[in-house]
Amino acid sequence: MEELGKRLRELRKKNKQTLKQIAEKTDLSISFLSQVEHGRSSVTLESLMRISECLNVNPSYFFADQDELDAKKQIAVNKKETMDEDTFVSNFIYKDLSGKFSNQSFLPTLVTLQPRKNGVRPLAHTGQEFIYVLEGTLSIIFENEEIDLHAGESIHMESTIPHNWLNRTEQTIKLLYVSSN
Repeated sequence: MEELGKRLRELRKKNKQTLKQIAEKTDLSISFLSQVEHGRSSVTLESLMRISECLNVNPSYFFADQDELDAKKQIAVNKKETMDEDTFVSNFIYKDLSGKFSNQSFLPTLVTLQPRKNGVRPLAHTGQEFIYVLEGTLSIIFENEEIDLHAGESIHMESTIPHNWLNRTEQTIKLLYVSSN
């Protein structure tokens, strides 16, 4: 949580944006953003997506090892014994599967989503998304429609279509999430 906040503050300052500007663009409060920056509040996937969109980065930016991302690698192998620890953010656990490949055009992520019955709203951002459900039933919400994806099912879509996803069940969901900018 502290590392995510530190990266948010550094990127915001690098982009010469104030907390007020970020708050206005994301519909998040200044006090909430300040708490996230200081590591005193966790952030939901929905909020992280809004912040990422506002700052023109992939959400993985807030979790990746920057030294390794900056390294010039042409091939990145992520073996089980060398994989980073999971990152827990609000109701989901996020694991970057990229192997720290530099100049990524897409980001593969293993997401474990805890039950959450409501409280999300559709949002749009740049790029594309591919989701493959490994375990459980994932609900994807659009403005006027909701689709349930079961284990073994997938969706590929433009991220500019307002959408969000959540776990309406009592079981944990595991999914492969691949996003591009």
